[in-house]
Amino acid sequence: MLLRARQFTFAFPRPALVMGIVNVTPDSFSDGGQFFDRDKAIAHALKLAADGADILDLGGESTRPGAKSVSEAEEIHRVVPVIETLARQVNVPLSIDTMKPAVARAALAAGASIVNDVAANREDDAMWRVVAEFGAGYVCMHMQGAPQTMQTNPVYADVVREVGDFFRDRLRRLESCGVAAGQVALDVGIGFGKTLEHNLQLLARLGSFTTLGRPMVVGVSRKSFIGKLLGAGLEARLPASLACASLAVGAGARIIRAHDVRETVQAVRMTEAVMARRSS
Repeated sequence: MLLRARQFTFAFPRPALVMGIVNVTPDSFSDGGQFFDRDKAIAHALKLAADGADILDLGGESTRPGAKSVSEAEEIHRVVPVIETLARQVNVPLSIDTMKPAVARAALAAGASIVNDVAANREDDAMWRVVAEFGAGYVCMHMQGAPQTMQTNPVYADVVREVGDFFRDRLRRLESCGVAAGQVALDVGIGFGKTLEHNLQLLARLGSFTTLGRPMVVGVSRKSFIGKLLGAGLEARLPASLACASLAVGAGARIIRAHDVRETVQAVRMTEAVMARRSS
C-alpha cells in the first residue's frame, strides 16, 4: 500500500508515521496562542521534526468545538509564511490543516504536500479539485456537522458502520474528481461530532476500517473525551493519549497525529517492537 503526496511516497508496511501538530492560532483547544507568533511556530515545528515527526501538520484556524471561523485571507496570512520557511528547512511533508480550498491552494503553492481536511463531509468538490491539481496527499476525515455545532447532539444508529459508509462514498467521489486512492488517508475523526461512547467504539473497532485499503490516521492527542472518561485536565492527558496511540497502531493505524511527538514516537516504536515478536 502506497501513500503519495506530491514528491513524497510512503510504502506500507513500514513503521507508523507520527504527524506533529503546529497550531498557528490564538484559540486552539490545547495550545492556543502558544505558537501564534510566526517565529515561535517555526521553532516549534523544527523541534517536532527533531523529535521525530514524519509529517508536520500546520493549521491557522481552530477546529475545536464551538470555534469561530476566520477569513481565508487571515488564515493564509497565518500559515503561508510558516510553510514557506519550513519548506526550505525540513525534508518531511508539510500538511495544511484547513477546510478552505483557497487556503489549501496557497499552502500547496508555498510548499505543502498534504491537505488535512476535517470538512471532508463537504458536498462541493472545490477542495478535491485543488488536491487533484497539485497531486497532493489528502486526509479524509469524518465529521458530523461543523466545528461550531458538532458536539451539540451527535447521533448515530451505528457509528462504525456509518463512518465506514462515509469513507467508501468519499473514495468514490474523490476518484471522480481526479484524486487517486493512493493519495488518500482516512481519519475517523475522534472528537468531531462524537460522544465519548462513539469515540470509544471507533477506537475499539479501528481494525474494521483497514479493509478499505487506505492508511488510517488517528488523532487522539489531549482530546476532551479523555478528560470526560478519566477526569483528567488538559495537561494530564498524555498517558491516555499514548495508550490510545499504541492501541491504534496495534489495530492497524499508519499515522498518529500528536502534540507530544517525542513521547508518541517512543510509545509507537515500543508497540511495533512487541508486535513484531508475535509472528517471530
